[in-house]
Amino acid sequence: MKNFTKKFLMTLLMLTCVFALTACGQDEPLSANQQLKQKNAEAQAQNVVHMTAALVQSQVNASTMFEEYNNVELADVFSSLYAEYTRGVSESGISCEGKAVRTAFSSFESGIEAMGSIKEYGQPVSTISDDTITVVIPVTGENASGSVELIFTNDIYLVMTSCTLNMDQTKGQLMAKAALNTLLGMGTVFVVLILISMIISVFSFIPKMQEKLAKKEAPVQAPAPAPVAAAPVVEEEEELSDDTELVAVIAAAIAAYEGTSVEGFQVRSIRRSNAGKWKRA
Repeated sequence: MKNFTKKFLMTLLMLTCVFALTACGQDEPLSANQQLKQKNAEAQAQNVVHMTAALVQSQVNASTMFEEYNNVELADVFSSLYAEYTRGVSESGISCEGKAVRTAFSSFESGIEAMGSIKEYGQPVSTISDDTITVVIPVTGENASGSVELIFTNDIYLVMTSCTLNMDQTKGQLMAKAALNTLLGMGTVFVVLILISMIISVFSFIPKMQEKLAKKEAPVQAPAPAPVAAAPVVEEEEELSDDTELVAVIAAAIAAYEGTSVEGFQVRSIRRSNAGKWKRA
């Protein structure tokens, strides 16, 4: 009996814990005010999507109509267009940011060009948080499908802060895009590695180039001239054949000085004396 009671209490405790965890995991129900804001955001989102798509499909370049406006002016113009488009349904315009309007027209132009004219609009699905209300509206074009995501502030003004048309991508497209990104990343890495290896290989030629430049810039020394051998001093002997008269005079003078006759000696040569005896005399 005691064992049965113990098992029963254990089972009851476990069930209590399970129910408590289940209750903690459930979201709290929205208040009436939050539900009203959520419905207003969905209604405004539908009107914005229909109006923007109609303007883009009727104009060649709808975004060029707003180039001359700044963001504040563009928000006022878009609010006026919204009030005109929803006349009889809504008594006022829409609160929005000019940046969100520019993004909306730009994304709708590129999206409709790719998917074709929008033929069908799905039901809006919204999620609410403390600060924002996000509304997603599926759209179907002639060639593809997509969805429009709009973000509003979670307050009494419901200011539209973002509006973009996004194309739906298949798994094959996503995988192809991922493969392309992988190839681009790996290719960039390999190209950088090849460039680095080429730069490193060039470093080995730098010393050789510097050595060649140094050889070109070094002055070439001219060879020293060979010593010129001194010419031997040759005692020139004057030929006496042309100076017979001078020889006769010298011979006569010597003979008179010695007191002999001219026949006693013979003049063979005449040389200039280096000694300056006559000068000293």
